[in-house]
Amino acid sequence: MNVYCNFRKLFFFQNCRFCVPLFRRKMSTTTSSEPCIGLVVAIAEKDFGIGFEGKLPWRLPGELKYFKDLTTRTQKSDGSYQNAVVMGRKTWDSIPKKFRPLPGRLNIVLSQSPEDLVRTECEIPQEVPVCTSLENALQRLKDPALNCTVEKAFIIGGSTLYHKALREGICDELYVTKVHGSFKCDTFFPLVDFSAYQETTIPFAPKEIQEENGIEYEFKCYVKRQNSNAICRPVAPSSTAAMRHEEYQYLDLIREVVESGNVKGDRTGTGTLSVFGRTMRYSLRDNTMPLLTTKRTFWRGIAEELLWFIKGDTSAKSLQEKNIHIWDGNGSRDYLDSIGLTDREEGDLGPVYGFQWRHFGAEYKTMHDDYTGQGVDQLKKLVNTLKTNPNDRRMIISAWNPAAFHLMALPPCHMFAQFYVANGELSCQMYQRSADMGLGVPFNIASYSLLTHMLAQCTGLKPGEFVHVIGDCHVYSNHVEPLKEQLTREPRPFPKLKINTDCTDIDGFKYEDFEIVGYKPHKTIKMQMAV
Repeated sequence: MNVYCNFRKLFFFQNCRFCVPLFRRKMSTTTSSEPCIGLVVAIAEKDFGIGFEGKLPWRLPGELKYFKDLTTRTQKSDGSYQNAVVMGRKTWDSIPKKFRPLPGRLNIVLSQSPEDLVRTECEIPQEVPVCTSLENALQRLKDPALNCTVEKAFIIGGSTLYHKALREGICDELYVTKVHGSFKCDTFFPLVDFSAYQETTIPFAPKEIQEENGIEYEFKCYVKRQNSNAICRPVAPSSTAAMRHEEYQYLDLIREVVESGNVKGDRTGTGTLSVFGRTMRYSLRDNTMPLLTTKRTFWRGIAEELLWFIKGDTSAKSLQEKNIHIWDGNGSRDYLDSIGLTDREEGDLGPVYGFQWRHFGAEYKTMHDDYTGQGVDQLKKLVNTLKTNPNDRRMIISAWNPAAFHLMALPPCHMFAQFYVANGELSCQMYQRSADMGLGVPFNIASYSLLTHMLAQCTGLKPGEFVHVIGDCHVYSNHVEPLKEQLTREPRPFPKLKINTDCTDIDGFKYEDFEIVGYKPHKTIKMQMAV
């Protein structure tokens, strides 16, 4: 998604060049140095939207003129230096042919496809470098032939490129046009922790709020603080940036995986798109329950499965009796036989999540055996520590037990959770090695959020945050189209959770003790589970 170059009927101004110096690394005429890296974006102030259906959500000719001025300006006006603009393939495609390449700047296009194919399909001339990655583009700018003439490199879109640049902390300067008001958007800028940057002025840009076509906007510049990595971090709910609905973290991650994920095979043979190492944060304060709203989430299934975990149950039949069939595939006769558990009774999942929570290290026999007093009851120990030593840094429950993998129908995906108490609030950070973004993650977010609410009530604390850390974030190939539909939907307010106040024993909860208030999601989106 391109922020500045989807012009429709808008145009670039060709005659504006200034010689007022802007913030930059000092450029030496005798020794080469790396170009300064800037990021340029216009965002809707309220929700960080940057585009809708491949176009800008607003018509602001003055803002485009500013973009032209900013990206062509160099310290010397004699033509000895130029700037580079780095963009994704879709951004290049969105620029009208008569404006390509953007004049007065070195254009660099990123694409993972073969260069000859990209040049042919996108009509990219030979003088425009095509690079396979942002790293490759920045390395190319270090080439002495370019380095002596390129003063700055500006990242101008699209959305995936913005995410990558911010996540890796490579930007020296952020040029942000804040557009006031709400706009219908389907593409968004990531939440940024601006504490890594210092706000400053732009000498040639108007300091006052601008207005065009009834829309107000203003120009902002943020410069990386000295000795700061300036990595794009998730922000706390109290941050100004968090006015954007927290569900957009999930939607942004879906979009990133679908648009730029690595194509990988998988255990199920379905095929996935995948990225590695991502984090989301959800506030649980004020009884908030992060049930995703851009599709209906199966609340009863989430709650009953968690209660099933807490009991240490390993029988899929226990859930089937409640008309919950989320474990049917992994407990079926065909599936158990396919993984070598031919002697296992159908529906017996082995020492999976709940067994590890309540009987870690115990010898597993069948789903019918009584394991009372066997193994380590991690959940019981956790509750006790929360009550007696809430500053402990070992408040952990782990389902990851390699010694028992051969007995499990499925090794744990959400494998490890740590709990943290501060200012009377209980927060949970869960690590998930493998995340099915379409079907599994909405369950996982809600499940560990509910567990945190329950533990807080049992220990006299208030719920704080749920932090979701994911290793392999993947979208199955047969989920891509349903998820594209989900990406068109706008999040609605998260519901509130009411829990029966009489329940203070972690083993005493039942489904009827929970009430979800104000849940008004979009309609269900069907997706097939990969087994």
